[in-house]
Amino acid sequence: MKIINNIKKNTIILLVLTIIILIVILKDDYKEILQVLASMNIMYILLAIFFFFFYVFLKSYTMYITIDNKEKISLREAYKHELITQFFNGVTPYSAGGQPMEIYMIKEHNISLAQSTNISIQNFIFYQVALVLFGIFAVTYNYIFKLFPETMFLKKLVLLGFIINALVALGLILVLISKKFTKFVSKVLVKVLAKVRIIKNKEIILEKVNQKLDEFHNCARALKHKKKLIIKAILLNLLSLVCLYVIPLFVVMSLDDFTSLNVLSTLTSSAYVLLIGSFVPVPGASGGIEFGFLTFYGTFLSKKVVSAVLIMWRFITYYLAIIVGALAFSLEKKVK
Repeated sequence: MKIINNIKKNTIILLVLTIIILIVILKDDYKEILQVLASMNIMYILLAIFFFFFYVFLKSYTMYITIDNKEKISLREAYKHELITQFFNGVTPYSAGGQPMEIYMIKEHNISLAQSTNISIQNFIFYQVALVLFGIFAVTYNYIFKLFPETMFLKKLVLLGFIINALVALGLILVLISKKFTKFVSKVLVKVLAKVRIIKNKEIILEKVNQKLDEFHNCARALKHKKKLIIKAILLNLLSLVCLYVIPLFVVMSLDDFTSLNVLSTLTSSAYVLLIGSFVPVPGASGGIEFGFLTFYGTFLSKKVVSAVLIMWRFITYYLAIIVGALAFSLEKKVK
């Protein structure tokens, strides 16, 4: 009941934010923006939708091969679970609700809680590594070709987001290499944060941190003997990110515009936009994502076109995911 209440509360916040964002986007040129939306070629929009659901499929397939127990879970069930995970990611700040629900759904297939947690953490590691590799590509490509103005504040924020993600990936590697060293660093950090009064109950926090580090270390240790799985899962995650990041290109092509964007500029811009989302503490990073999209893609497109493309892109990659995920979750509840 508490979970459902939280979903309802977050959904109300999301609806209010969506209305505010639409008012801000449409207030000056709403007729022209609506005309641009109406002129979009439906075939390219369907192609964009296909790429989104193929992105979801690749993520579910990664989970499927990580579980590696076809008697307990099918690929179809893994896909349904990923749709539900997308829903919980969408309606919780920082996408915090997805992983606990993912663990719960894996556990429902008669897989132990410890193993379910390990599977979820392994997938997090694969995704994080892929995200950092993609970030390296995006930052390097922009550095070489200067897609965005040097003075842009958001670009600096993206760089900070990339550094944070890289540090997370580095932390995972440190856990893999040395649990003792990682626990020592964590202990020092917790003591410093307690001294400056950022955190309270130092001992409780430290105990929780150590518990999480043990979970990560057990996962990382298990992964040492799964080199083929690691390579395959990271490649699948990279491919899934390509499918997600390239969607704005198809939306722009639906306007018979084949020159404003290319694949590489689209991938770089999308990577930058979604890194902005990691700083916004509301469901779907609403507000920050839209601002980032208008700023980065506004480098290539006119104001009314970029606004229309944003609305369609956001519907396909966020609101449609919530709608379909909510339906999958509702059906799952009825079956249970």
